[in-house]
Amino acid sequence: MKQLLFFILVAAAAAAFAESPIRPGDRVAIVGNTFADQIREHGYLETLLLQRTRDNPVSIRNLGWGGDMLTLRDRPTNFPTEESTLTDHQTDVIIACFGLGESFDGENGLENFKQNLADFITSHHGKNYNGKTPVRLVLVSPIAHEDRGHLTPMAGKRNGQLEAYTNAMGIVASEHGVPFVDLYTPMKYIMEEPEAPKLTTNGIHLNSYGYWVAARYLFDALVTGENETVREQPWRVTIDAKSGSGLAKGLSLDQVESSDKGVSFFAKEEFGPTLAPPTEGDLPPQLADLRDKLTVEKLKPGTYELIIEGESVATATAAEWSQGVPVDSSPSHAEAEALRDAVNDKNRQFIYSWKAYNQVHIVGERRNSPSGRALPGEVIEFNNITKQRDAELRDSIELKTRQWHLSRVPD
Repeated sequence: MKQLLFFILVAAAAAAFAESPIRPGDRVAIVGNTFADQIREHGYLETLLLQRTRDNPVSIRNLGWGGDMLTLRDRPTNFPTEESTLTDHQTDVIIACFGLGESFDGENGLENFKQNLADFITSHHGKNYNGKTPVRLVLVSPIAHEDRGHLTPMAGKRNGQLEAYTNAMGIVASEHGVPFVDLYTPMKYIMEEPEAPKLTTNGIHLNSYGYWVAARYLFDALVTGENETVREQPWRVTIDAKSGSGLAKGLSLDQVESSDKGVSFFAKEEFGPTLAPPTEGDLPPQLADLRDKLTVEKLKPGTYELIIEGESVATATAAEWSQGVPVDSSPSHAEAEALRDAVNDKNRQFIYSWKAYNQVHIVGERRNSPSGRALPGEVIEFNNITKQRDAELRDSIELKTRQWHLSRVPD
């Protein structure tokens, strides 16, 4: 029942949009607080978006800044304006992540927050950063506050505040006709799963596993509208070892063969695999179902090893294969992780061009030194490298046909 409720929450939020907030070919900018900033450090959301828009890929620039709030977004002297960066990227859509820092003002700050959020929306209304059409906005709520025991003694109070600010964001978004992603509700639901891996390091900052989880919810919300049903679906393969028949989602099967020693088939990839969760712990049921899975029914008793392109991927008993075994360390998954690494490298190059860390070379005593004089040219070059990396990402996603072998392991 809890698992069903989770997916109802996800589907309801996604279906609330008249059309998909993120479309193939969009040039996207992410703005906001530490949550937004750290999206670029993990790369899960961008990798998912690239995998599903490979014929016309999105292009993303992350302008998140740790500690940013709607009315407190301090930048160093001579820092480029946000408008200039959005224009340089020819931005089609802005994903804005706010509300966590503001929520510390509690109930007394709610009305100011709603006004500031409305002002933020108005400030972008009608702006043609891409030179053609008005920019589209998507608002994203803060996550819930995770209970980490003695580390988070005020988790209950904080969640009351965060829920109130999330609801306020939803109201303002509705009033202005802006898509809104409630990240608070499903993340809180997952945080309450007993014995599940923790999502944060300190209650509010997500760890890598937390960003893996958040990316899947965000992806579904960002690419699904009333007229579109594309969702972040994992691969599903089911083979009947007795009849030699098979069904699949995300893959098309060919030459399915079965014998007493196991089964084999060719699988043509229709979209990229799901990245493995970066955790050693068991996932709660609603997240376990997001992993790619192979199910083989009616195997003779014994232990069987899955090999794809010569690589050992998983070993399990016939009974375990009949229930479905996660498949997330295949050559396809290794290539998806390489794509995520490339995404993260592209984002680092952009940060070097956009957020120079050593201000003494820009406005300080070293601005007239050889390194200070060289900095403007270096910034331009990093920006050029970023654009080159973008082009490489567009060409790096290759779908293949691979042979899968499930063979019985000798006793």
